[in-house]
Amino acid sequence: MISQTAEYALRAVVYLAKGAGTAYTADQISKATQVPAPYLSKVLQPLIKAHLVQSQRGLGGGFSLEKKPEQITILQVINAVDPIERMEACPLGLDEHLGALCPLHKRLDEAVGLIEDAFAKTTISELLHPPADAKLCLFPNTKKV
Repeated sequence: MISQTAEYALRAVVYLAKGAGTAYTADQISKATQVPAPYLSKVLQPLIKAHLVQSQRGLGGGFSLEKKPEQITILQVINAVDPIERMEACPLGLDEHLGALCPLHKRLDEAVGLIEDAFAKTTISELLHPPADAKLCLFPNTKKV
């Protein structure tokens, strides 16, 4: 559904949101989210460029959210690292499909649009405060309470 890069970015942002106001080192984030450290560094760069995450060098530095968790959507995180692509033309390139999507690809694009809309309406804060009956993926080394 989403790329591994987008998954890793979401893990990192959710982890940072859990400790809002605290700066974490790349190593701390990597260990907590099970994202390989070299890959995490590559994932964090576009999040910084998109003004979702900030970094601070030096003693007490690290990575933290630039915005509040309720101001960041899943779609913003995904689009920062691996944008969702919509279909503008039939990928088969058939002459009879020029200028419009064929019925199949139109339906597929509509489905992508529904996913995009759902991601745009879901904030990181909502992932931190799910309904009581929701079953969530736990971060590694996190025990059920």
